[in-house]
Amino acid sequence: MIDLLEDTWAREVPHEQFARLRREDPVHWHEVPDNQGFFAFTRHEDIIAASRDPELWSVELGSFFIRDQTPAALESLGLTLVGMDPPKHTRYRRLVSTAFSPRMIRKLSQDIQRRAAELASSVARKGYEVDFVEELAARLPLQMICEMVGVPEADEDRVFEWSNRMVGFQDPDFSTSPEDGQNAAAEIYAYCDALAASRRESPRDDILSALVHGEVEGERLSAHEIDMFFVTLCVAGNETTRNLLAGAALTLIEQPEARAELVAGLDDEALWTTATEEFLRWNGSIHNFRRTATRDTEMRGVPIKSGQKAVLYYTSANRDESVFPDGDTFDLRRTPNEHLTFGGGGPHFCLGAGLARTQIKSLTRELLRRYPAMELTGEPKRMRSDFINGIKYLPVRFGE
Repeated sequence: MIDLLEDTWAREVPHEQFARLRREDPVHWHEVPDNQGFFAFTRHEDIIAASRDPELWSVELGSFFIRDQTPAALESLGLTLVGMDPPKHTRYRRLVSTAFSPRMIRKLSQDIQRRAAELASSVARKGYEVDFVEELAARLPLQMICEMVGVPEADEDRVFEWSNRMVGFQDPDFSTSPEDGQNAAAEIYAYCDALAASRRESPRDDILSALVHGEVEGERLSAHEIDMFFVTLCVAGNETTRNLLAGAALTLIEQPEARAELVAGLDDEALWTTATEEFLRWNGSIHNFRRTATRDTEMRGVPIKSGQKAVLYYTSANRDESVFPDGDTFDLRRTPNEHLTFGGGGPHFCLGAGLARTQIKSLTRELLRRYPAMELTGEPKRMRSDFINGIKYLPVRFGE
């Protein structure tokens, strides 16, 4: 039975189901209890085709979540970058794109390296045993995105908590009630409003100041638009990279030969460049994005009606046999590596791709420089989510 909803992901990444779908039914109709079903796109080329045709495959019509949203929720999600279609998306993305440009990431790289080294050194002070997620993977991306957006260091843990509650609404460890995700959103909006008010009076060199004083087609952003930008950057900017880092750590534990090769090649830039891409392919942080057909169409001869959902499974695309003949093998030197972890191209290609790559390479490298030995001290726990590919608990013992 094919089941790609949240309970499956809480147990495992369903690679066997995806392999079967790619072979037998690459445009598979998937029922959803108490909601409209969807077509699951599992082939690399189909996901690229849909990603690069936003006029046909809209995000605004139904959001990026599998399940349908209330009209109010849909309206709010349509104010996030990830929830907009072009040309609106293009105009709003321009407001913040400079902060994530290759030139800016190069400027930030020393800061990222310093923070990664400090976090790696903290492991020894903690007795070499840590929950990798909370004490390492969560820290670096949280510190970086808060600094870039303009959140004071003292408030980082508040952003961490709000982020968990907002994206973990399907996981009982993160949400206390069905309304808790909405409550977390209300709290972070109020926080953003107060911070934005201070930037109106005293602008700084940060993204929030750029949003407060920026214009789209001659008009300043509304308070709610700023709130939605703030949430998207703070949540997506730390949550996704956190899970990429945790996935990389688990891979290093499960692949001791690869770990030894990376330890032996700590100063081999070419190796670390290809290794970082393979970490990304192997452990994407987002399972999928939903799109909605704007008119009657078809994919691989399967008719799809206007208003029906297509869910683009990046996790499946990253092991598509037509692109990765040995996709179930972790290969540090894989090249080319046309993974879709940052999306299938088109307007929604991940804004923070360069930032994520730099953080993965820096933290993983600094840890292996100090602690070539790594092992689990307990069972990892996966997030119950049909959207986020998350590890929420990863107990690790490091050794020299």
